Amino acid sequence: MLKPDKYDPLKLSVGHILDIIGEGWSMLIVREAFLGTRRFEEFQGRLGIARNILTARLKRLCANEILDRVPVKEGAKRHEYILTNKGKDMLPLLVALSQWGDKWVFGEDKVPVIFLDRDQGEPISGVQVFSTGGKVLQPRDIMVIAGPGATREARERLEELNKNE
Repeated sequence: MLKPDKYDPLKLSVGHILDIIGEGWSMLIVREAFLGTRRFEEFQGRLGIARNILTARLKRLCANEILDRVPVKEGAKRHEYILTNKGKDMLPLLVALSQWGDKWVFGEDKVPVIFLDRDQGEPISGVQVFSTGGKVLQPRDIMVIAGPGATREARERLEELNKNE
């Protein structure tokens, strides 16, 4: 798998995220974990993924603390894979990807799944980006600046981009 600095010289978060979950199987495994899949055989059967690939992806997701590998019961040789808090925080990403695909791949009238609020039984709202004041933001409303962990190259690039705005 490529390292983030090979395709993201600025070393921004997106490059690192893609290194962890950027190839298709990893995100499908995370989706299945959200749907309640826990055991190796269940992941394999539901996804139709080769054992060696599934093993590698599960190890990587566990190493990056997206999933936790825990014994089915104390002392058992069989394990389950459970979403960690870090993994659960991927829910907005999963929903956003699904909603984007519904709109741009399938079309609104051919949506394959609908996310519902369990209590209300109503479809959830589309994922959007809001200001701290609650305003829905569009790309033109957002400016990106260097954060405390930015590299020198990232700072220079972002300063250059913001000068041209």
